[in-house]
Amino acid sequence: MNYKTRMLALLALFLLTISVSRASQTEEKDYVGYLFTYFTGNHISEEAVCFAVSMDGYSFYALNGNKPVLDSKVISSTGGVRDPHILRCEDGKTFYMVVTDMVSDNGWDSNRALVMLKSTDLVNWSHSIINMQKRYKGQEKLKRVWAPQTIFDKEAGKYMLYWSMQYEGGPDVIYYAYANEDFTDLTGEPKPLFIPADKKSCIDGDIVYKDGVYHLFYKTEGHGNGIKVATTRSLTSGEWEESPDYKQQTKEAVEGAGTFKLIGQDKYILMYDVYMKGAYQFTETTDLEHFKVIDHAVKMNFHPRHGTVIPITRAELKRITDKWGKPEELGELPQNPVLPGFHADPEILYSKKTDKYYIYSTTDGQPGWGGWYFTAFSSPDLKDWTYEGVILDLRSPQVPWANGNAWAPAIEEKLIDGKYKYFFYYSGNPNDNSRKQIGVAIADSPTGPFKDMGQPIITDSPAGHGQQIDVDVFTDPMTGTPYIYWGNGYMAGAELNSDMVSVKKETIKVLTPKGGTLKDYAYREAPYVFYRKGTYYFLWSVDDTGSPNYHVAYGTSDSPLGPIKVAKDPIVTIQDPAKEIYGPAHNSVVRKPGTDEWYIVYHRINKNYLDKDKGPGVHREVCIDRLEFNEDGTIRRVTLNR
Repeated sequence: MNYKTRMLALLALFLLTISVSRASQTEEKDYVGYLFTYFTGNHISEEAVCFAVSMDGYSFYALNGNKPVLDSKVISSTGGVRDPHILRCEDGKTFYMVVTDMVSDNGWDSNRALVMLKSTDLVNWSHSIINMQKRYKGQEKLKRVWAPQTIFDKEAGKYMLYWSMQYEGGPDVIYYAYANEDFTDLTGEPKPLFIPADKKSCIDGDIVYKDGVYHLFYKTEGHGNGIKVATTRSLTSGEWEESPDYKQQTKEAVEGAGTFKLIGQDKYILMYDVYMKGAYQFTETTDLEHFKVIDHAVKMNFHPRHGTVIPITRAELKRITDKWGKPEELGELPQNPVLPGFHADPEILYSKKTDKYYIYSTTDGQPGWGGWYFTAFSSPDLKDWTYEGVILDLRSPQVPWANGNAWAPAIEEKLIDGKYKYFFYYSGNPNDNSRKQIGVAIADSPTGPFKDMGQPIITDSPAGHGQQIDVDVFTDPMTGTPYIYWGNGYMAGAELNSDMVSVKKETIKVLTPKGGTLKDYAYREAPYVFYRKGTYYFLWSVDDTGSPNYHVAYGTSDSPLGPIKVAKDPIVTIQDPAKEIYGPAHNSVVRKPGTDEWYIVYHRINKNYLDKDKGPGVHREVCIDRLEFNEDGTIRRVTLNR
C-alpha cells in the first residue's frame, strides 16, 4: 500500500469514526420523560435505590411499587445505600450511578465507603465498592464518606467523582478523584474540590454545567443547614466565586440538592429534601441564581429522600417500565419518534434473509441538509430499534464519484443464484459539484459492507428541470420486473435491467401527477410505490420539506409506470398542531409478512425546530404509524401518534 492510499484509508477511518460517534449520541429531542433515583428513609429497609418516572418533570410516579430496584445487601458493604446520583455518559447510552454505602442506624460517623455502579440499559447494574480507608493509606482519622456524585470534566476529558469527607476534629470537605476508564475504581489520591471561604462544613455537592460555568450547589452542614452555590469555569482550579445567599425557598432545614434541566426548555428545577418535615420541595429557575417555589405543580405518589433526576428516551422509559411495571397514572407511553438522533427520508426494508426490519435514512441535523453518510437501524418487531452503524460514507474512498449530501436512500433485497444481494440506491453531490446524481452500492448483508458501483446511474432529468434525488425502487410482484423512480420537481420512472444497477433508458417516463395545490396533492418530491390487491399505489410529498405543511398525497394506477389517477381524498399524512406534529412526509411503506397489516414510515420536523432561525427542515425525526385501507382500497388518512 503506497503512502497516498494509506493516508486515504486513514482519512476514511477517521471520518467513519466521527460518523459513528455522532450517530450513536443521544440528542435532547430524543428525551420523552424523566427518571428519578432516590431512597426513602433511615431504616435499613429504606436505605436502597428506588426509581420513579415522569413525563413532564413535575408529576412523578414510583416504579416497582416504591420498592427498591437494586438489592442494597448485594451492592454495598454495610447493607444499605443512600443519596443515589445518576448520570448519562457522554456516549449517550451508558449510565453511571454512585451512592453512599451506609446504614444510618450504625451512626452518622459509621461509614467509610461509596459504591460505583454502571449500566447500559438502566436495568442491569455492575458495581464496585470503594472503601476509602482500605483504598488509601493514612485514612485512620476518617469519620464519614457522604453523598457522591459524578460529572464529566471537559478540561480533563475524564469522569470526576466528588463527595464530602470528614476527618476527626475537622469540617466536612468536598473532595474529588477521577474514575478509571471502566468506572470500577478511582485513580489518584482524593483532593479537596471546594472549601468555603469560612472553612466551615459543606456536604451534598451537586454540580450543574451551564454556559461554560460550573455551578456547585452544596449544603452548609451544622451552621444553617441550607443550600448555597459557588461557581467556577475550571473544576480543579480552586477558584470559586461564592454566592452569599441561601437558595432554598423555605425556612426549614434542607439537604440533598438535585438540579435538572427541563426537556426542550431553558428552565431548570432545583429540588431538595426538607428532611425534618418529611417533605420535598421543587423550585424553578432560568439562571441558576433566582428560584421560585412550584410545589403546587408537583405530584408524587411516594416520599423521596435525597435523589437526582435525568431525562430519558422513549426506549429507556419502555425498558424500565417493562421491567418494573408502568404506573397507571403515567398513561400511554409515546410511540414516536422510533430512532434516536435526527434522521429524515426513511426507507424501510423487511429482510427475508434475517427476518428483521431495517431503516435507512438521510442523516439530519446538518446545516443545508449537509449529511454525508447513511446509517442503518434494525428491529425484530418495528418497535425496538438497534443501531447498526454507518453503511455508506460519501466523504470517503467508499464512494469515489461523490463528496457529500447523502440524501434519501432506497434498498432492494434480491435472491440471485441462491444468495441474497442488497442494492442500496441514493443521491449524492458529484465531485464536480454539479447537480445531484443517483448512485448504487451492493452488499451481501442488509448492514453491509456496501461497495459502490464507482459512478452514478442517473445523471440527468428527463423533464429538463428539477433535481435527481429521492430515489425509490420497486419490484412488481406480478412480473418480477424491477422499477426505479426519482425526481424533485418532477416524477420519473423506468425499468431497471436485471442487473439492478442500470436503467432501461427507452422505458423512462415522466409520471408527474398533474394539478393540485399545496393544500392537497401538488407533487414536489419523494415518490414511493407499492402494490396491494391488484392496485399500484403511488405516494409522494407535497410542499417544501422545511414547511409544517409538508405532507403525503397519493394516487393509484393499474401499471407500475402509470398513468396515475389522483385519489378523491388524496391526503395520507398531514400536520396535527394539536399534537405538535409538523411536516409528516417523505415516506416509505412496509407490510408485515403474511398479513394485510401495513405501516407507513415517515419523518416529521422536530417541534423545537420550527423557528426559521433554527434551520427548519434540517432537524427531522423518523416515525412509524399504521397505514389502513377502506374496503374499496382507498387509503384512510393516517392517525399520527406522538
